[in-house]
Amino acid sequence: MAIKAYGAHAADKPLQSMDIERRQPGPHDVSIDIAYCGVCHSDLHTVRSEWAGTLFPCVPGHEIVGQVTAVGSAVTKFKVGETVGVGCLVDSCHHCPSCREGLEQFCEKGWTGTYNSPTPDKPGHTLGGYSQRIVVSDAFVLTIRHPKEQLAAVAPLLCAGITTYSPLRHWKVGPGKKVGIVGIGGLGHMGIKLAHAMGAHTVAFTTSENKRGDALKLGADDVIISKSSDDMAKHTGSFDFILDTAGTSHNLDAYTALLKRDGTLCLVGVPEHPHPSPSVLPLIFGRKAIVGSLIGGIAETQEMLDFCAERGIVADIEMIAAQDIDHAYDRMVKSDVKYRFVIDIASLGA
Repeated sequence: MAIKAYGAHAADKPLQSMDIERRQPGPHDVSIDIAYCGVCHSDLHTVRSEWAGTLFPCVPGHEIVGQVTAVGSAVTKFKVGETVGVGCLVDSCHHCPSCREGLEQFCEKGWTGTYNSPTPDKPGHTLGGYSQRIVVSDAFVLTIRHPKEQLAAVAPLLCAGITTYSPLRHWKVGPGKKVGIVGIGGLGHMGIKLAHAMGAHTVAFTTSENKRGDALKLGADDVIISKSSDDMAKHTGSFDFILDTAGTSHNLDAYTALLKRDGTLCLVGVPEHPHPSPSVLPLIFGRKAIVGSLIGGIAETQEMLDFCAERGIVADIEMIAAQDIDHAYDRMVKSDVKYRFVIDIASLGA
């Protein structure tokens, strides 16, 4: 079936309206009319070929919320009319140890991304959520329980939400723990909301004094200006866990110095250039760890969505039309958004 989408034919070309094909639903498929799609920094990196391997035409988008319009004959979990979501994954091998443990994001045979991954469907690679419709295996569709008026702001939870929720859960953030969130952007603002909701003493790190008020409104108990050596020094050896969402290269030693013995610095931001190599001695002498985390599996993503629905947690968003996406990308590069753009997919029909 032919539908409208927004994408690019080359890295140096602006995004534009295009017609794409979606398969007819198979026995285990769910067809979804997309209402909203969040805009992730990964979209920009991919469509502009800032990461290797972009396949064109490229239709980005992996923060998808919409309504079920058809289900395959073997689908029992979803019904027509239900509100659902699709995140960063649309398939995996289902059989490797990671998949069997519900950690599809670590599929040892390679998972299929919502866009830019090989697929039998035309044009030979997946096309994402900047489109009117998507057809997805029922194993990778998620139930949305937020009220209708929050649905646009739910979309970023499918990437920014799970990217921050998963490490906070894995490293057992909660009451009695002092937790730092580095960066107050699309990921970081969700990290602050979630760590606060989990009951941790939540501290936001920012380079800008003028973001202090915003961080406190998001739920931070304290704010550290990371450019201030005095401000940083006051917290030496006091953090159980620090979630680093920054997408630019920076000195990790400044944060490992703030960890307690057995503390953990977790990286979820992917910088354009590698971080300077961290010093080993503070890690050895404090039994500290620098780790990474990648989105989350389908079961954990559903857990995150339910957690957020129960507590009324959504992203802070700015709604845009698809026709404004290149301008939105330019603003993202300047960190000029609080804190996530979301495309109103109805604009594709304009």
